[in-house]
Amino acid sequence: MHIYKRFHLLIVFFLFVFNACAQTARQDHIKISLEEEKVTLANIVVLNNELGQLPLKGLQELKIASIGLGFQYTTAFEEMLSRYAPVDFFAGDTTLKNLQAISEQLKYHNTLIIQASEDILTNRSVLDFIKSESISKKIIICGFGTTQKLALLDNITTPIIWSSDTSIVAARNSAAGVFGGIAIAGKLKENISPRYKIGSGFTTIKTRLGYSLPEALGIDSKNLIEPIDNIIREAIAEKATPGAVVMVVKNGEVIFEHAYGFHTYEKTTPTHTSDIFDLASISKITATTLAVMRLNEQKRIDLNQTMGHYLLQARNTNKNMVKLRDVMLHQAGFVPYIPFYKYLKPADQSNDSSAAYAVKLADGRYLRTNYYRDVMWPEMLQSKIETPGKYVYSDISMYVMKEVVEQQSSEPIEKYVQEQFYIPLGMSKTGYKPRLRFAKEQIVPTENDTSFRNTLLQGYVHDQGAAMANGVAGHAGVFSTANDLAIYGQMLLNKGTYGGEIYFSPAIVDEYTSKQSSVSRRGLGFDRWDPDTTKAYPSKLASPLTFGHTGYTGTCIWMDPSQQLTFIFLSNRVHPTVTNKLYELNVRSRIQDAIYEAIAKGM
Repeated sequence: MHIYKRFHLLIVFFLFVFNACAQTARQDHIKISLEEEKVTLANIVVLNNELGQLPLKGLQELKIASIGLGFQYTTAFEEMLSRYAPVDFFAGDTTLKNLQAISEQLKYHNTLIIQASEDILTNRSVLDFIKSESISKKIIICGFGTTQKLALLDNITTPIIWSSDTSIVAARNSAAGVFGGIAIAGKLKENISPRYKIGSGFTTIKTRLGYSLPEALGIDSKNLIEPIDNIIREAIAEKATPGAVVMVVKNGEVIFEHAYGFHTYEKTTPTHTSDIFDLASISKITATTLAVMRLNEQKRIDLNQTMGHYLLQARNTNKNMVKLRDVMLHQAGFVPYIPFYKYLKPADQSNDSSAAYAVKLADGRYLRTNYYRDVMWPEMLQSKIETPGKYVYSDISMYVMKEVVEQQSSEPIEKYVQEQFYIPLGMSKTGYKPRLRFAKEQIVPTENDTSFRNTLLQGYVHDQGAAMANGVAGHAGVFSTANDLAIYGQMLLNKGTYGGEIYFSPAIVDEYTSKQSSVSRRGLGFDRWDPDTTKAYPSKLASPLTFGHTGYTGTCIWMDPSQQLTFIFLSNRVHPTVTNKLYELNVRSRIQDAIYEAIAKGM
């Protein structure tokens, strides 16, 4: 095939997968691209993997750098790497001076991924650089070109992923192979050197998310793109939200990932799939519930024990004998919501930070230090118990569980979930207080708050109570991306494993995500499919096994084990002010219906 034509078709392939603008791509392009994918994968081989270093595991211990020294598809390669873990990127020429400069910058990294096209490997300085860095660091070489050039690496013992294909598809597949996004089983077809003989090649397994066209799973792309595009187009036109990101994961493969609209109705910043959103109540299952599951499995939390058993502050209150299981099921009788911000006095806030006003509510707005501990938490403990035994959805529940988690883990919850889950899973953009780690422009703004903080909220939690709790609460405060949520969802669909590591036993996942209440549809922390089919919740086509959660800012994540399916919808429907159009138009459920319909048509 002519090189230009092949390049054009491959570009169409990747735009089709990752860019909503590719909805007009022709079906023959898809078929050719799928064939290209198959051929490219067959031409990748893993060498020097006797110790099983590939796919990478133990991300929490790794400080990863990618070094690009002129490979033409470095950008595509590194974009794929960044989907799996935080990676620092370095680039330059192959002169000794530049390599020495890069080496100095790599001092604090312990894992290096080096892209090496065949012409680069002929440079003695590059080979010396690889050998020198391998003395103290884990090295992975991703090579591209004729396998004859492997002879130049005959005395290299570090793992190698070698692709005889030098296309953009090969670049992405090689990067995915580093982390187990694809399984590799290729073998050398000829003798290259004493080390690299015919038949050499290790088989690796798929341990993390992959990225495919729907057609790879027998689903017609147009059956996803057309209905979802139409629903989102309607939502934006009706001003239900200025923008959104939709992701669909099926059988461990991301098959749909599109960004729509803009951050605001001014249309100055287009929405990107990598944008960070305020998850609102999805925080309940991505932070607090995960922490409770871990501590429960470690027998450090017993859901049949009471609040007073774990929290001394609750002992002399009406909450003393409330069981944690009822708290997790929203049937402890708590009031649904306390509007703490409405009770603030002028002296409680300041426009400047100081030791006395250390809680940052938003840009230019600060709250009195320890206001949560001195005022909010005591008020919650003293609040009424109105409907014990009945299902009443209450944010107070997750304030309580956050306190229990911190008491039993001896760590702030934001630190605990980062260390235990987000970092090892590779959820590099997930967490509380995103403005401390990411540029403001990467975060989608929520409400133009005119009743409390008097500013556009961008990177500060929308929920008022969570903001007053210094941005960290059990019910809100977590920000994330669609890709990170896909990792989270896949871990749960895998019954607690991901990336070759075990986070939970299958039993604990099943317990928390299955129906646990006799008075509601709820699981422990998780929302679930509603057996009242007139509600069509979360979708008229979702199976009874479906679990997940929605968020007030216009978000949702739903996992359906029966289809090995995760559906993610992220929006900022509260911008510039809160509107119910997203609910009125039934946007999320209709998109979920369209996904099930597309799957059914492909069966």
